[in-house]
Amino acid sequence: MKIEYSKNKLKKQLSDPTELKKAFGVAAKRVRSRLEDIEASPNLAVLIQIPAANCHSLAGDRKGEWALNISGNYRMIFEITHDPIPKTDDNSINTLLVTDICILEIVDYH
Repeated sequence: MKIEYSKNKLKKQLSDPTELKKAFGVAAKRVRSRLEDIEASPNLAVLIQIPAANCHSLAGDRKGEWALNISGNYRMIFEITHDPIPKTDDNSINTLLVTDICILEIVDYH
């Protein structure tokens, strides 16, 4: 999938191994693993099927955003950047056609 980043600082943290370790410490390996999951997935449907990632859509004030598990309560939050977002006949997101995302943050939102 094609990955964009919400902030240049986040892009630097996630692109440079030294910055990754500095920003996320012991969780850096899991963050890198989730990035590799995204990069290896041709679309959102494939990413959803990776058990360790636990890719899921969010609700409430985070409706429209998606999350990947990092550890415990920490999640990698992203949004779909297609315009318009691909939909199925029943108006749900067509995950097979979603290939572009923007990583917003890595956070404990619980």
